[in-house]
Amino acid sequence: MKNLLFIILMLSLISSCSSVKSTTTNLKSTPPFLEGTHFKRTNLLISDLDKSLKIYRDILGFTVHKTSDSSEDSYSYPVFNIPKEAKLKFCTLDSPDQIRTIALTQISGIKLPKLPSTPHMSASVIRVKNLPEAMNKIKALGLEITKPKIAVGSDGDTFMEQAFIDFDGHLIVLYEFQKS
Repeated sequence: MKNLLFIILMLSLISSCSSVKSTTTNLKSTPPFLEGTHFKRTNLLISDLDKSLKIYRDILGFTVHKTSDSSEDSYSYPVFNIPKEAKLKFCTLDSPDQIRTIALTQISGIKLPKLPSTPHMSASVIRVKNLPEAMNKIKALGLEITKPKIAVGSDGDTFMEQAFIDFDGHLIVLYEFQKS
């Protein structure tokens, strides 16, 4: 009787382990389904990728995920209303906790329009680890910066924020949580 009970118990354990394994395998083989809204990235049109990488990679700490020349049928042409004679180079940047967080699309062959100075129509908001150090480096590039401000968010967290205008006129707001 003890042997029979042991065999039934072992078969039950083996059966449950194999069903867990097959469920795990099935999860990996099917693409993830995202429910609801998901913000993937911002895409900034720029005139010089190397200059922009001085900010986004070298100062803010993003890493280059991939850089490629865009094809002539790139979706960016109609979406951004880019003339066909322009050449595009697409670069995606990763943050430590998200792949392809920011895209930089270099436009060559045409002159990019200057963005209006005020009011700014949008801003990219980025958390950094050492805001004063990052802003000192950005200021050293000759870029326009704002004064820093300490604020308390709706969640009660205190943070410092400061903004700058990048080489192509994009408003970028940086913030860092303050230790209590």
